[in-house]
Order: sequence, then structure tokens, then C-alpha cells
Amino acid sequence: MECKQATQLLSQRQERPLNRGEKFSLRLHLMLCKGCRNFAGQMDSLRAISRGYAKGESPSSEDSETK
Repeated sequence: MECKQATQLLSQRQERPLNRGEKFSLRLHLMLCKGCRNFAGQMDSLRAISRGYAKGESPSSEDSETK
């Protein structure tokens, strides 16, 4: 799997469940690719921040200071 395919699957897994083959291929790629692991972490962080914002939560002062 190439990074482009991996990032597409990382985006798609936010919207729909991945099938077994997609999950396996993505997991394997993430074990080998640090850049895509970082991207996955960023996607997860953005999703958490977005959910918090939708609930009316504000970012903590610690998070604001590190950015």
C-alpha cells in the first residue's frame, strides 16, 4: 500500500467502517510508515477537538500554549 492509499483509508475510516482487508492493509502500512502514523494521530486529535468544540468545550490552556 502506498501512503496516498493509506491516508485515503484513514480519512474514510472516520466516515465508515473499513472492511477486514482494508483494516489489515492499513495496519500493516502504519507499522512500517512513521509519516502515516503521525497523520493518523493528527486525524484522531482533530476529530477529538472537533467533537469537543461541538459539545461547547474549549481547548485547555495547556494545549493552546504548545501550539
